[in-house]
Amino acid sequence: MTQLSPADADRLRQAFLSCREMDGTLDERLSAYAAASRDVFPAYSEAVDRLVTRLKKNGGGENAPKPGDLMPPFLLPDETGSLVSLQALIAGGPVVVMFYRGHWCPYCRLNVSAVVKAQGLLETLGGRIVAIMPETQKYAAQFKLESAAPFPVLTDLDNGYALSLNLAIWLGAEIQQLLSYLDISGFHGNEAWILPIPAVFVVGRDGRVKARFVDPDFRKRMEIDDLIAAVKTAGGQPFV
Repeated sequence: MTQLSPADADRLRQAFLSCREMDGTLDERLSAYAAASRDVFPAYSEAVDRLVTRLKKNGGGENAPKPGDLMPPFLLPDETGSLVSLQALIAGGPVVVMFYRGHWCPYCRLNVSAVVKAQGLLETLGGRIVAIMPETQKYAAQFKLESAAPFPVLTDLDNGYALSLNLAIWLGAEIQQLLSYLDISGFHGNEAWILPIPAVFVVGRDGRVKARFVDPDFRKRMEIDDLIAAVKTAGGQPFV
């Protein structure tokens, strides 16, 4: 099968809802959805396996900022069009910078749901969160609304910032065909079919990366307990 039927699309929606509400860790929810997706749409899962193998062979994400590196600055619009800078964010404490593929990605939606639930604890630790995605503000706003995210969702149009971090990847013709039922070009405002590798960077007030999670396999994300621990230990002097 090379196309997702309406019936199978509905099966995946139901699987997503079940995984979002299930007890367990984020990894357990993501793994459960990945298993359901492999059962319903095996052609896509197999194509993703090949994509991940190619990315890992080519060192996808390895050259992104590492702990101890200065995090490159950004100035990006949020879902309302207001500009948000890294420098302004870290002035208030450690910042969690999270890259998402898009509002349509079920793994991103499971991820952000878990982060939203941990928001209160992260705030008590002094942490602030910002999400970055390559979609236009219309879809950034939709992602924020549907996830009830209390933090900014920034638009990295054309993946400019992701490219500067060595996180942007071309999906390839096979994935493009399998996802042709999605209006990716409309979501992005371009025809490139380039997405960021989902990643998390915990940045201290000194502007340096304290912890990161980068995995070319978008089905895997930073566990919430690890994120909490990273924010708890993040610190340093204010950025100058």
